[in-house]
Amino acid sequence: MASTPAFSGSIPELYDQTLVPLWFAPYAVDLATRAAALAPRRVLEVAAGTGALTRALLESMPSAQIEATDLSPAMLARAEARGGSGRVRWSIADAGQLPFPNASFDLVACQFAVMFLDQAAAFREARRVLRPGGTYLFNVWEELDANDVARLAQEAIAALYPDDPPRFFARAPYGHADPVSIARQLRDVGFGRVQYETVAARSRHPSAHDVAVAICEGTPMRHEIVARDPSGLAEAIQAVERALEAACGDAGVDGAQGALVFEASLQPADDGSAA
Repeated sequence: MASTPAFSGSIPELYDQTLVPLWFAPYAVDLATRAAALAPRRVLEVAAGTGALTRALLESMPSAQIEATDLSPAMLARAEARGGSGRVRWSIADAGQLPFPNASFDLVACQFAVMFLDQAAAFREARRVLRPGGTYLFNVWEELDANDVARLAQEAIAALYPDDPPRFFARAPYGHADPVSIARQLRDVGFGRVQYETVAARSRHPSAHDVAVAICEGTPMRHEIVARDPSGLAEAIQAVERALEAACGDAGVDGAQGALVFEASLQPADDGSAA
């Protein structure tokens, strides 16, 4: 998930402690493995969040230099505290207006963030900062039907407010699973080779309660709940916990999840400065 000004307060800690292992860690390993196969020397990570992908990249590529950026100081501070390494430089940056020269990086990587961005601007900037032959590697969630835990939480919270249901998950992280549209946008800004595939994984955690707390208090869903009822978080947590226990039993959380992984490359003679 990407960082916006809504990812503040207690959200970075809850997000990192529970949601990263629940949702993001398997896909960080997947992206890092793909990145390592490209053997880049200089890597730019945009919308790094709390650093799940950063840490996986460090492990998979022991000699690469990584510029890890995010728009949220709170998320980036959490990432830097956990992922200290002389091979990472941390900086605040907007993915749609990157403060780097043309053709600066061999790889631009982004985990579950383009759903929150101005995609045309982010794709154009990724292309601009890539060297000839460079690659833009990122993932997006599939729709809610392919992501059990998020779907159950969305349904449970929406049921509490039938006249004005919070729809953060349906609208933002799980509302952009259109590979044809994304591929077209990438080609429009000048990526010559675009491919994507579906990657399935599991969402697992031993505590339905901890997952419910993290979802209701550790994502921007918190703001949508509080906007409807300033004292509604406890009820929302209980509703999500009950839904997860009903679906998964009392042995913890275990659900399917799915994502689309994109790999967009520049031609070797393309310096990324056009468009």
